[in-house]
Amino acid sequence: MAKKVLIIGSGLGSLATALRLTSKGYEVEIVEKFHRPGGRLNIIEKDGFSFDMGPSFFSMSYEFTELFKSCGVQNPLKLNELNPLYAVYFEGREKPFMIHKDLAKLAQEFAGIEPDMERKTRAYLEAAGKIFHDTEDIVIKRNFNGTADYLMQLSRVPWKHAPKMFRSMWKELDGRFDSQEVKVIFSLVAFFLGSTPFQTPAVYSLLNYTELIHDGYWNVQGGMYQIVTKIKEILDTRGVKFHFNTEIVKVHQSGSRVTGFEDANGKIWTADIYVSNSDAASFRGKVLNRKKYDTPKLDEMDWTLSPFTIYLGVKGRLENLKHHNYFLGNNFEDYASTIFKTSVSPKKPYYYVNVSSRSNPESAPDGCENLFILCPMPDLRYKPDWSDSEDLADNIIADLSNRIGYDLKANTLTRTVMDPVHWQNNFNLYRGSGLGLAHGLNQIGAFRPSNKDEEFSNLYYVGASTVPGTGLPIVVIGSRLVTERIEKEHAGV
Repeated sequence: MAKKVLIIGSGLGSLATALRLTSKGYEVEIVEKFHRPGGRLNIIEKDGFSFDMGPSFFSMSYEFTELFKSCGVQNPLKLNELNPLYAVYFEGREKPFMIHKDLAKLAQEFAGIEPDMERKTRAYLEAAGKIFHDTEDIVIKRNFNGTADYLMQLSRVPWKHAPKMFRSMWKELDGRFDSQEVKVIFSLVAFFLGSTPFQTPAVYSLLNYTELIHDGYWNVQGGMYQIVTKIKEILDTRGVKFHFNTEIVKVHQSGSRVTGFEDANGKIWTADIYVSNSDAASFRGKVLNRKKYDTPKLDEMDWTLSPFTIYLGVKGRLENLKHHNYFLGNNFEDYASTIFKTSVSPKKPYYYVNVSSRSNPESAPDGCENLFILCPMPDLRYKPDWSDSEDLADNIIADLSNRIGYDLKANTLTRTVMDPVHWQNNFNLYRGSGLGLAHGLNQIGAFRPSNKDEEFSNLYYVGASTVPGTGLPIVVIGSRLVTERIEKEHAGV
């Protein structure tokens, strides 16, 4: 008889793990707090528009290829490669910088601004590429049996990379480039990790390599929610049962084994093996009542930015916007050093604008565009009061209107605003942190909450706050790692 696995949460980590486990003969059941699957990888459909709720692009597309191939199914996703990758608008500069994968074309964008740009960029990316390839199989794509095992594996990484573990990404860029604009643009990848380049170790320059050289950026035809839709279709054919509007609040145990999880209505869900796709740190604290993860200790950890998001459907075509756009001010260092710990909404915020109707016209009615605006904000430890969220949205929309020369407010057909409180309540994101635990040296590898529970022999974790970390392809890798653990420890049991 097939062993049964109960998965808590239905984000990408859950779906990918379910796909792998059903391929190996396990029976899988999924419970989810939200009213549909996907977690942060979700969709808003309103007034004829559809919006990517969270992630709007990804790199390392080959991890999705591996996922489907390893599960014996053809990849159902049709991908769009983005090139140029994105446009960056600086305050006071009308023309944006277009970020091309072709380094010669990229250098032309900075002619007269960054001398010898192409040579400097190639040297920087070559070093970043070496970090990526020297660490991916040692640090990212493997399980660790404790801290000693992790440190032993880490010793296999060439020592030439060690200095970059102890200096910031900004310091690394500052030593390689002259212009503020280039340094700011290359440091934007730190925000993908939910942090700033002044806090992010220089080893994460490898993300510049993945975007410009290794694989680039991709989105999905039909919208990012197609990832969820297509995987769920496969899982439905395999008999996976989904239960929505179901929040897990309590664990039942017998010795070192979980015997069930209880939901908010008192129903107990049972299985042989359990996988939590809820945040691996806060779940241990809130549901398992572990002192190591109680609220004071969780608050001492480093968490990623909170998303403040606006979903705007407008009439008219915004031809001067690309699929991905960044709108920045001229005080980057001051802004980045204060934004994550302020209790006041910024008057001149930095923000990202995704116009998925550029690549997927069906996401907006004819003659219209859909805008997803993301502004990184402090989490709820620092700014618990979001009564000003609509005013902040007005401020951002007015600023964007001014910078693209189009009155968005006058042409708005639909508008939805989600502040960090919404993100916390809808998806159980601790303090509204959008990407879970941050990726400082004390919170990666074996220093990150493990994907195997430290007390229960049949409880595992997948998702952004466990290993190997945050990001869609990284979570897909995480689904492979947790499946390997389950197979090793429970096959034949």
